[in-house]
Amino acid sequence: MKEKREESLMPIPKRLDLNSAIRIALANNPDISISLARMRQSEALIAEAAAAFWPTIGVYGEYLQGNAPSAFLFKKIDQRLLPPDADFNDPGWFENYEAGIQARINLFSGGRDYLRTRMAETGLQIERLDRLSIENALVASVIDGYFNLLAAADFVEVAAESVQTVEAQLRTTQARYRAGGALKSDVLSLDVRLAQAREERIRAENSLSLAEAALANLLGHDPDTRLDLVRHEKVALSVPETYTAALPEALANRPELQVVRRRLVQSRMALDAARADYLPRIDAQGRYYFDDPGVDFERDRENWTLGVMVNWDLFSGFGTRARVRQAGWALQEMLAADRKTTQAIQLDLKKAYLDLAQAKARHEVTLAAEAQANEALRIVKMQYEGGSADITRYLDAELARNRARMLSRAAYYDGEKALTAVGRALGRWGYRNDNRE
Repeated sequence: MKEKREESLMPIPKRLDLNSAIRIALANNPDISISLARMRQSEALIAEAAAAFWPTIGVYGEYLQGNAPSAFLFKKIDQRLLPPDADFNDPGWFENYEAGIQARINLFSGGRDYLRTRMAETGLQIERLDRLSIENALVASVIDGYFNLLAAADFVEVAAESVQTVEAQLRTTQARYRAGGALKSDVLSLDVRLAQAREERIRAENSLSLAEAALANLLGHDPDTRLDLVRHEKVALSVPETYTAALPEALANRPELQVVRRRLVQSRMALDAARADYLPRIDAQGRYYFDDPGVDFERDRENWTLGVMVNWDLFSGFGTRARVRQAGWALQEMLAADRKTTQAIQLDLKKAYLDLAQAKARHEVTLAAEAQANEALRIVKMQYEGGSADITRYLDAELARNRARMLSRAAYYDGEKALTAVGRALGRWGYRNDNRE
């Protein structure tokens, strides 16, 4: 079973770019498959609700025998064979075969069937919007996972370079120590720093493995899948400059809010459907059948009936009133949910824009800090090799340079992820795929 499932997955190319990662996740993610199955269920519910507007037609057959006077009389009459001298108190034994076709169609139900059909159609719209919501969140998660993996790979690279730098400096210092130009404490300090650098590299490699497994999982593949990403990817997204300008778009496009508002419409229809229980139900029904003491079913023994039936519950033990009250409170619940969802989207969008502004500012600061740290390490290294700076200052400068490099790269990827979060808050990542079934 596992092999069949893996064969059905969209494969991952040797070099994975961002757009390909998004397409693969949308094709393979099980949440999307679940959403599609729910949409198909909703389509079936619509067909089931629409069946109420069609007649029901069926055929039947019956065999009956006995000596009950009422049954004898009715069946003999329908057979057109009632004896003229029949004793109504003791008609005797009879046998009857009956076969026929019957049909019924509803003429009026207080709008219940119409409302149920509309509710089912709204349910399909909700499932489609739920799918857009899943896609919106999934695409944002894939982009985050993609940049997390790139950041983790950069951290491993920085940590490995740090190990190489400290190893080279340790070799130089050991040579100087043997020649009497360096202190034993300098060698020991570099040994400690080398151990720290190797520990940082191990942590970076572990983070890289976790980030790779997380992204492979989002793509619907085994967490052990190896991924080779295209570097220097960017989020191709243009968003409004300010939160105020973006808010109308978010309130119009976020699938979560549209789902709540469709459910609000459903609740109003459910309230109307509950009130319709106070109204009568009118059905037209007909039957065409044969009765025969044998199974000849000759045409002179055919029968038919056609009529209209009205059913009107005048008292139901207050059950209808209870259902109306329940539907009314369900409507109030959805009104509150609409207000809550609106506020949550506003807060989500506000936070996304604040995070984006912070990420842009951090990236500018960290770029400047990285340049300064590189220059500071170059100067301190020259001073240390010339004997005017001690090992502690050199180690501090080397550590500061590595931290600045990591912070700079993290700030860049955080900016891309913050832009992705703005796109998610606007509902952009779902609507780019809303034409797919």
